[in-house]
This record gives sequence, structure tokens and C-alpha cells, in this order.
Amino acid sequence: MGFYYFIILFIGVFLILGAALQAFKHLSLLNKRVIFLGSTGVLLIGLSIFLFTPGSSDVIAEIFGLTN
Repeated sequence: MGFYYFIILFIGVFLILGAALQAFKHLSLLNKRVIFLGSTGVLLIGLSIFLFTPGSSDVIAEIFGLTN
């Protein structure tokens, strides 16, 4: 499972880098594409960090009602 968490983390990092490249290319941080790529990257990085924490599987099981 940790392999997939690293993939999510790296996709988030690449999206942040893509947003920075687009912002540098267009010289604007308020471009829709920059905002979308940056926010998606931040969300994916946050998700992967959450999934790496101990007990995250228990929290997800409670959210989806998979506990008895």
C-alpha cells in the first residue's frame, strides 16, 4: 500500500511543479490552470501524508462505516 501512497505524493509534487511552470510562463498566479493544478497538487500531497500516518486506515473505515 505504501507504494501507492508514494505515487499519490509524486503526482502531487509534479502537479505543483506544473503549476509553478505555468505561472512562470504566463507571469500570473491567477490563471485558472495554475490555480487548478496547484490546488489539486496540494490536496494530493495532503492525502498522501494523511495516508502515511498510523491509524489512517481506522479513520477511513469509520468514515465509510466498515466497522462493526
